[in-house]
Order: sequence, then structure tokens, then C-alpha cells
Amino acid sequence: MLDVSIIIPAWNEEMYIAETLKAIYRSAADKTNGFSYELIVVDDGSTDETYSRAIPWADKIVRHPFRRGKGAAMNTGSRASRGNVLVFLDADLEATAQWFPELIAPISAEQADMVIARLPAAKKRGGFGFVKMLAKHGVYRLSGFETTAPLSGQRAIQREVMERIGRVSGGFGVEVGLTIDAVKLGYRVQELMIPFAHRETGRDMQGWLHRGKQLCAVGETLWTRWTKPIC
Repeated sequence: MLDVSIIIPAWNEEMYIAETLKAIYRSAADKTNGFSYELIVVDDGSTDETYSRAIPWADKIVRHPFRRGKGAAMNTGSRASRGNVLVFLDADLEATAQWFPELIAPISAEQADMVIARLPAAKKRGGFGFVKMLAKHGVYRLSGFETTAPLSGQRAIQREVMERIGRVSGGFGVEVGLTIDAVKLGYRVQELMIPFAHRETGRDMQGWLHRGKQLCAVGETLWTRWTKPIC
């Protein structure tokens, strides 16, 4: 039987966190498949009502006293968890979080060690794809894995994989680093189309700032994986 820990890193997600957790809770109750579940929220130094709105739904909430970044939140959630499969989901998936069992199926069937969600095409015009292109080509050059969703934060990972990797990049480079390290260590990584949907960034100042931070974080992660390969 699989013990599944669902880990939600969250920073100032008061608008979305309750609906996301509610969808996960109900889906886990309806689709147990003989698995056991725990739902963990890591409040990464939020200054809004993220913590209080998560209380009714989460099995465990861990709070950072200040913002430490997504990678640190994922590490905190992993340490606080008991599952042999870790499912990482973004806090703003709302009702579409119900699809999380699809991530677990290939691991349960012993077909994959890490499963990454490919999301449907965005409805809003975003950037020009530079960050995704850099991440995609970087992952291929450093690991040989051809990815179509290099930045996806929705993924299921065997605990063994996380523990053996033993390092998680900070910021928005965390997913790129995990993929490269898992492939280089010989684990089976699979991408799967799942109809998750989350908040999209547009072509406004906030959107460009977000993509700028992504670009820097992904570039730093690729540099680290090139200069300090895991094996």
C-alpha cells in the first residue's frame, strides 16, 4: 500500500488555498484506491490569511517565520511527511486539484519514479517562452531527457528519489533541478497530461517581474547542475 503525502508550498495564497485543499481532500476521500493520504501545507512566511484558511482542511501546517522560497518549503514539507510517495502541488489549483490521483497512478503501477504533469495550453497570453525554452534545452543538454513541461510544479516523486537527490534548488529553479538530478541518477521520469489549471501571469508589470525571477532562478540552477553534477 502506498502512503501518499500531498505537500502544498504556499506564500500569500489566501484567495486560492481553501478551494485547492478542499478539492484535494474530497478527491482523496472519493478515490482512496487503498492508499493512505496526509495533506501538508507549508506556509512560507505568508503575511495574509493563508494559514487560517488552510486550518480546516490540512492535516498538518508548518510555518516559516519569513519567506524562504519554494525549494525550502518543499524541503520542509518533505521532512514533515511520512509518505513513501510525495505529491507536490501549487496552492492556486483550486477545483482542478482534484486530478492529483492521476500523478500517482504510474508510480503505483511501478512504471515511473517521478511523474510530472503537463498542463493544457494557457488561456491568457503570457510571455514569449524564453524561460521555458531555456529550461527545456538545459534539461536536455544536462540529462538527455526531452521534457515538454520543465517548469511544472505538479509532480509526484518516490521518497527514495528525493532523499537520494538530497538537494533542492531555491526559487523557481527547483523543478528543473529535480528533473535533471533524477534522470542522471537513473530514475524513470514520465510526463503526463493532466487538466490542472492555476493562476496565469499576463503581459503586465507583475507578469514580467515574475518571468524575470524565473529566468534568473532557472539559469542559476542550470549553472549549478553543470558545474556540480550529481553524478
